[in-house]
Amino acid sequence: MLVAAIYDIHANLPVLEAVLEEIRQVGADHVVVGGDVLPGPMPRETLTYLLDLDIPVQFYLWQR
Repeated sequence: MLVAAIYDIHANLPVLEAVLEEIRQVGADHVVVGGDVLPGPMPRETLTYLLDLDIPVQFYLWQR
């Protein structure tokens, strides 16, 4: 199984789309989002995009 880990998205949807295209090209089976999804310029669109992925995605959240 090939797992892709992504961090520091900061609601930058155009960059996220480009990164996910590369993840698809290498054939990742699963995506782990490690944090810093928000804030940023396109929060709703970014969350919708991540939740609607055709690759299984898992979010890891932590608190201080």
